[in-house]
Amino acid sequence: MAICIVTGSAGLVGSEAARRWSGEGYDVIGVDNDMRAHFFGAEASTAWNRKRLESELRSYRHHDTDIRDFAAIDALFADRGRDIACVVHAAAQPSHDWAARDPHTDFSVNATGTLNLLEATRRHAPQAPFIFTSTNKVYGDQPNALPLVELETRWELDPSHPWSRHGIDESMSIDRTLHSLFGASKVAADVLTQEYGRYFGLKTACFRAGCLTGPAHSGAELHGFLAYLVKCVVTGHAYTVFGYKAKQVRDNIHAHDLIDAFWRFFRAPRSAEVYNIGGGRHANVSMLEAIDIASRLSGRAFNHAYCDENRIGDHIWWIGSTERFREHYPGWSMKYDIESTIAEIVDAVRLRERA
Repeated sequence: MAICIVTGSAGLVGSEAARRWSGEGYDVIGVDNDMRAHFFGAEASTAWNRKRLESELRSYRHHDTDIRDFAAIDALFADRGRDIACVVHAAAQPSHDWAARDPHTDFSVNATGTLNLLEATRRHAPQAPFIFTSTNKVYGDQPNALPLVELETRWELDPSHPWSRHGIDESMSIDRTLHSLFGASKVAADVLTQEYGRYFGLKTACFRAGCLTGPAHSGAELHGFLAYLVKCVVTGHAYTVFGYKAKQVRDNIHAHDLIDAFWRFFRAPRSAEVYNIGGGRHANVSMLEAIDIASRLSGRAFNHAYCDENRIGDHIWWIGSTERFREHYPGWSMKYDIESTIAEIVDAVRLRERA
């Protein structure tokens, strides 16, 4: 039976990938040691999602393996060899703030862990497409230099700018900009993934994502903007908004739509590709707008405070263009908009709170 290896399999993106590949008839090997609980505390643990996968997917097998352990990763790949049909790499340390607390762990998870997986793929399954969940943070704070206009509820790109219609494309430079340590470790992983495509000929893709979201997200204060915000609205937990008058804008892509993009790449893979992927103009929201929608859909007032100091390197406005990916895979489209995504998260938080 053909196998898909999914790292970070109990997280938002990994669990959605496990479900998709399992539903398409593949055996799924999940690799996840719940580092999210180490990063963000017990409330961010993905153990609940792992249990769901193990109980609901007959083809799913879980490995509590650390991607930093090359011997363990290499042995896992060697054991499956040519049966490995795809690698979806979604494991990461995902927070700016946490990375600054422990740069060595951040880099070893994001960069060295990715290198371990690429090398194991090259050695044992070179035919398998390698899909890497990268981030728009590889561009650092470069987007903040764009000509932005302040509107009533959001910052917006000047309509005369060529990126105004679809969003920021892949031609934006990743050089000469403040990345944060997290951004730097993801740059290293991103470039490594490209190089294994160019130099060794692997079928690799870096999906430089905006905000990834959905009901399976274990949102925490330091990571998971939309999921954590909705969780705070529904539960009444206090939330702090950092800077930019709460008008900062993010595009948000539902994990279902992201994994559908991954699947289309897997079915027709290319080498060393780079794609900005996110909600684009279809699904984006400012902090103020997200608060309003979540409060309306949940029927709860928002318990929050405002801090005028923004996080270092934080984007004021990010809407990424998906036009390059659509050009290569014209059958792909997004199912979820912001309203339907937030509605799903509200329902999921309520369900977990009652459990």
